[in-house]
Amino acid sequence: MAFDLTLRQLRYFVAAAQTGQFSMAAANEHVSQSAITNAVLALESGLGTRLFERLPQGVALTPDGQDFYNHARRVLDAARDAVHMPPFRSHDLRGTVRIAASYTLLGYFLPELLARFRATYPFIEFDLRDMERSDIERAVLGGETDIGVVLLSNIEKANRFGKQVLIRSRRQLWVAPSHPLAQLDAPSLKDVAAHPYILITVDEGEQSTLRYWRNTGMEPNIAFRTSSMEALRGLVAHGFGVTILSDMVFRPWSLEGKRIEARPILDTVPQMDAGMIWLKGASLSAPATALQQFLIHACGT
Repeated sequence: MAFDLTLRQLRYFVAAAQTGQFSMAAANEHVSQSAITNAVLALESGLGTRLFERLPQGVALTPDGQDFYNHARRVLDAARDAVHMPPFRSHDLRGTVRIAASYTLLGYFLPELLARFRATYPFIEFDLRDMERSDIERAVLGGETDIGVVLLSNIEKANRFGKQVLIRSRRQLWVAPSHPLAQLDAPSLKDVAAHPYILITVDEGEQSTLRYWRNTGMEPNIAFRTSSMEALRGLVAHGFGVTILSDMVFRPWSLEGKRIEARPILDTVPQMDAGMIWLKGASLSAPATALQQFLIHACGT
């Protein structure tokens, strides 16, 4: 049965999904918590399914909720793109933009954005390269690539670049539903340190993880190191250990469909800032400028 659906409802639902708390979603959207709650209830009633599991410390998407979230994001993105009318916009703009991105951002962040960009600028070609962060920095400085997309917190001598944050993603604990830490509202790093920890090594994950752990004077109890995100998901889902990673790469299930849950950390854990860099003072080509401005607009920064 059809029901009236509004962009506001979708926006409030997406905010709740991204924050994991109705109260935080309300603060981000500058509305009352009841506005978020009512929007979610209206969607659940109209769709005839639960979109969120209500937990003591917040909410988590159900499998149906995750599917609807993916659709809602696409609808909101399409609406935002439809009103994106920068002065330089030209549908017949032609040329090539050279982009370099690190593994995580190329796998979990860029593809959808590049597809949206191509829908607006169908005649711009991509020269897209998968590179390590240090190689991306050298390529940008050497004029071999126009724009690099990297984890900004890892950049060395950041003042050499023009830069723009595109996404700020909180880090949370990933845990199997049956794990003892899943029963805590907000586990501390001390709680986490008492259990086997699975450490991702790709994209300088080990260095950035150990940096904030050591700032607290603690160390994780590392049981496994892996460069494979899917291996990490499987190990977490089967209860071999826990990990702390950003929401950008979170999925609520492993490759074989085992459930994974996310929990906020009691201690202050730095968020993950991802963004783009370009050569400071350089004059970007028209295609590169179009992509630069599109990404800024699409990410709402």
